[in-house]
Amino acid sequence: MTRRFIAVAVFGVLFGGAVLTVEAQRSATPRTPWGDPDLQGVWTSEAELNTPFERPSQFGERQFLTDVEFTQRQAQAGRQIDSDNAEFDVSTADTRNAGAVGSATSPPPHWLERGKVSRRTSLVIDPPDGRVPAMTADARSRAARPQGTFGANGAFNTGAIFNGPEDLSLWERCISRGLPGAIFPTVYNANTRIVQGPGFVAITYEMIHDTRVIPTDGRAHAGASVRSYFGDSVGRWDGDTLVVDSTGFVPYTWFDRAGNYHSDALHVVERYTPVSPYHLMYEATIEDPKVFTRPWKMSFPLYRRMEKNVQLLDFNCVEFVEEMLYGRFRKPSTK
Repeated sequence: MTRRFIAVAVFGVLFGGAVLTVEAQRSATPRTPWGDPDLQGVWTSEAELNTPFERPSQFGERQFLTDVEFTQRQAQAGRQIDSDNAEFDVSTADTRNAGAVGSATSPPPHWLERGKVSRRTSLVIDPPDGRVPAMTADARSRAARPQGTFGANGAFNTGAIFNGPEDLSLWERCISRGLPGAIFPTVYNANTRIVQGPGFVAITYEMIHDTRVIPTDGRAHAGASVRSYFGDSVGRWDGDTLVVDSTGFVPYTWFDRAGNYHSDALHVVERYTPVSPYHLMYEATIEDPKVFTRPWKMSFPLYRRMEKNVQLLDFNCVEFVEEMLYGRFRKPSTK
């Protein structure tokens, strides 16, 4: 994927900046012809790719880096770009981390979109330490079993044993990244398109091209018998903020490719808040009593893509491609 320019609001929204009053924000938010806040456009989470999902312990409850720490993160990002662009010999390349982004066998550098950095210390903002809450006993037992092609840090998961397609994530099977994983920052295709009509909002994700059609007309959830990968989503407007409440999930999607999963009891509340014409704040509250001992919250900014006639790029997914390319480097099944 080509690296693309991102407009950043001039008042420093990336780093906390000045807070708009409700009335000033409301007057600045454009309206659709039928009167709803207009959030339409293509938005990207690319700037948050270098932000850890969970906060490293040295930052404690701080949500933002100091100037010194930010400079260090910029330098680290620069070194990663140099590594991405480095030449390598296929016959002698280190395959211990085969297929992982940043390894010698990484996707080609022109695919990658990770040159930007953020001051945020983690995507998780609640609990205050930025760490996902403890799991239930049953969830810990399931999490102990290796799952997915890649581990939590992108390392090739040589300990996993795959005996069928069900042992791989729906992402690797080109089916879905699920919710809220579909909007997470990723190394390419980290873009989201919002389209609105009277009583509806449609959200399309560039990675795998999932589309959610969300009613905002006040209807209730469809009921417990209706379940899907993205759940049953209903929306409403809280001032200029789009609030989307989703229940009714099937327990097959993961939060990531490392096998961090949810159950059919997952409940997600998302908030899309316009901060400027060029910037939304995305927030998701996760509740799953079968997996986590308490609810938790994650948040990060989305920036409007400002290229002329910008559109989502095609995503041609080949199921099991990573297993086909790199499976020979893993331990054989014991079955």
